[in-house]
Amino acid sequence: QSQLVESGGDSVQPGGSLRLSCTASGLDYYAIGWFRQAPGQNREAVLCIDSSKNTRIYADSVKGRFAISRDNMKGMVYLRMNSLKPEDTAVYYCASTWSWCSGVARDFGSWGQGTQVTVSS
Repeated sequence: QSQLVESGGDSVQPGGSLRLSCTASGLDYYAIGWFRQAPGQNREAVLCIDSSKNTRIYADSVKGRFAISRDNMKGMVYLRMNSLKPEDTAVYYCASTWSWCSGVARDFGSWGQGTQVTVSS
């Protein structure tokens, strides 16, 4: 599977916004998921988008604040994060699966290296 590369992580204040990007060229027919992992915690599924641009939310805490989208022409998947909270602090990963969207990390075969998001005042 193609290599995935995340970007856009940063340090922001609570209430701020970020847009993470995932380079996913050649993955038009794959579902792409965003996961996050905070220090000392398990990796958590956040959102996923399939090849038809249907989306699924797996983390209740991000409902109404985060959104996932993809631009297959550009080979990009985005995670828009608004109203960020300190508990959103984590390394965010994008991953691909040749299947339907899933909230299970082991269903995804390729992963990016992660990008750090820190929310702090």
